[in-house]
Amino acid sequence: MGGFKDTFQRFETKYLLEDFQYRAIRERLQDMAEVDEYGKTSILNIYYDTPDFSLIKASLEKPVYKEKLRLRTYGVPTDDTRAFIEIKKKYKGIVYKRRIGMDYKKALGYLNEDEPLDEKKKSQISNEIDYFKTYYAGLKPAMAISYDRIAMAGIHDPELRITFDENIRWRVDDLDLKMGNVGTDILKKGQHLMELKIAGAMSIEMAHILSDLNIRKVSFSKYGKGYLDYTYPEGVKKPFSDGTIIRDKRILSA
Repeated sequence: MGGFKDTFQRFETKYLLEDFQYRAIRERLQDMAEVDEYGKTSILNIYYDTPDFSLIKASLEKPVYKEKLRLRTYGVPTDDTRAFIEIKKKYKGIVYKRRIGMDYKKALGYLNEDEPLDEKKKSQISNEIDYFKTYYAGLKPAMAISYDRIAMAGIHDPELRITFDENIRWRVDDLDLKMGNVGTDILKKGQHLMELKIAGAMSIEMAHILSDLNIRKVSFSKYGKGYLDYTYPEGVKKPFSDGTIIRDKRILSA
């Protein structure tokens, strides 16, 4: 996993697919993108938040700027598995991601117990993470979000990246990534979440594929959906300051 980049800046759009759409777009993408070297991978995350979930509540109001902190591993970790501490920011539709890698056990110590980093691990990115931890008082593990992902990279466009996630699950107990991909399902059976990640404008070919298959962009946050399921299990209606409401665990604009 040493080839992972530490910084990203790109546009990300999400699409919720039924199984027939997933099968159709995989076929249409054969000449455009190919599955990366890792194949299907379980991606395991712990999201950090304040005791009152202030980060995700602010994010659900769709501000111009929002940020999250998470711990991620690719596959079920052991103590010495490489893990990534990531700050993910979004400003005016552009996603910025910055992260540092270290052993899973050391990452837990740093995030959960305020253990200092080794000097050789300190960097501008670690300084940003330190500031994040200080700025948001009471930051702690809040929710595990896990899923199985197939990632594809562009054959002719190296900047193109397409991912397909299934078995997306959340939990607020046993917040240890060693538990694997377990929890409460977010998607309905047979659904897939597709993310299109590009550096600039979408290609005409991709736009035609999406149009032909009636695939439409959606607003979707895995952590946000998990939080809504956890907080409003009976589909309680909840107003937000901008007029957005939650109904049946969906985010709707007024």
